Amino acid sequence: MQRFPFAKRALVAIDSESNRRDWHFSELFAMSMGLSGAMAARGVQRGDAVMTLIGNRVEWVLAMLACFRMGAVALPCNPQLRRKDLEVRLSAANPRLCIGEERYLGELPDGVPYFDLADLERIFDEDQPQETPAEAADLDAEDPAVMIFTSGTTGDPRGVVYPQRYLPGQRLQAEHWFGARADELAWCTAATGWAKSTRNVFVAPWLDGAAAVLHDGRFDPDERWELIEREGVNVLCQAPTEYRMLAKRVDLRPIPSVRRLVSAGEPLNPEVIRHFRETVGVPIADGYGQTETGAICGMRPDDDDPAKDGSMGRPLPGIQTRVEEGELQAKPETVPSFFSGYIGEGGFDGEWWPTGDQVREDEDGYLWFEGRDDDIILTAGYRVGPFEVESALVSHPAVAEAAAVAAPDEERGSVVKAFVVLRDGEPSDRLAAELQEHVKRVTAPYKYPRVVEFTKELPKTASGKIKRAELRT
Repeated sequence: MQRFPFAKRALVAIDSESNRRDWHFSELFAMSMGLSGAMAARGVQRGDAVMTLIGNRVEWVLAMLACFRMGAVALPCNPQLRRKDLEVRLSAANPRLCIGEERYLGELPDGVPYFDLADLERIFDEDQPQETPAEAADLDAEDPAVMIFTSGTTGDPRGVVYPQRYLPGQRLQAEHWFGARADELAWCTAATGWAKSTRNVFVAPWLDGAAAVLHDGRFDPDERWELIEREGVNVLCQAPTEYRMLAKRVDLRPIPSVRRLVSAGEPLNPEVIRHFRETVGVPIADGYGQTETGAICGMRPDDDDPAKDGSMGRPLPGIQTRVEEGELQAKPETVPSFFSGYIGEGGFDGEWWPTGDQVREDEDGYLWFEGRDDDIILTAGYRVGPFEVESALVSHPAVAEAAAVAAPDEERGSVVKAFVVLRDGEPSDRLAAELQEHVKRVTAPYKYPRVVEFTKELPKTASGKIKRAELRT
């Protein structure tokens, strides 16, 4: 990363009550050093995983920086995860410590050491005894830096390991897609625990010389637009669903500070892009990447052709891609943020990485998303594996079998739809609502089926596999 003057603003943190505070690099570096000492005193060593269960708060950034300093492997988790979700991650990554908020730590299985916010407050209190900061680790480019879990299609999520080169490797997308500039203010609204948050909440803005916004609150369209204007946000990075909701629910108008809008996570409707172009005066630059790859392509800062609205953009400079039988593939050695492997499974050694996404390429080299090869559900910026939803449903005593698929939705792009075969009982709206609440309790709430349809049987192959493609039609 660039060398910033210690007095330079790094973050603007806004809590759920709209209280704000500017944080400068001098504070973040000093506090993360202190936290690294406290982590080392609790037994965290180079190469150990450290889980976080924190929302978009400065404590999350400090925990990530402390891990980067001492060579621990950051394992940021979405705070919405439930005990079963966390058990999968604990079993695979075996974290030495968890750093989290009290309201989320209740889902943490017993036996995992943790720092809560009260612990962090004591650690950061200069009037309290301080541990000696951990030594800055001399790290190799291939040493592990971060773990993020995917959403599986046929089993538990898989842990993706990013090497140290992943962090400076974000410079490519930071400059050629994200597009912040020195001394600007950038806001990536992604929740902690997602791949996009690890690269764009603060890493990409800092690589561009910009400050970052952290907002620890639920999405409210009117509040979002007011905060953008009040804080003078220059670059906004959101999920497509957030743009759709803003377009539908807010009287959009030009905001002088807003210079660039970017989106990723799922395809964005061209009509929404056109709406922002016409009302705000700024188009939305769509982009594309995967957990395993990081950003692969996007609409670049110098791309502004209305005829390309809805495109995923072009491959970023230097990244080699090809379209084989409709599937987008990328050459790993040309992708600076390519992952090093799955936890317990090793790395990818093929010549071309198969994304599993069907695309078409036009005569100008722009890519257009056409669909997934697998059954991953893209909903409101989240990637949901059907297996997790189905497992949660069949754990209810009334359910014999279940299948989860994507169903079209005007605002969210898609929603989770469940087909349920009952073990006993009669189909009813009341039972459907009970199943929805059950899924929210068993797994992360964003995975629950917004539509439940009861059926007498599920279509299956001769080997007994569910034909989800038939259910999507």
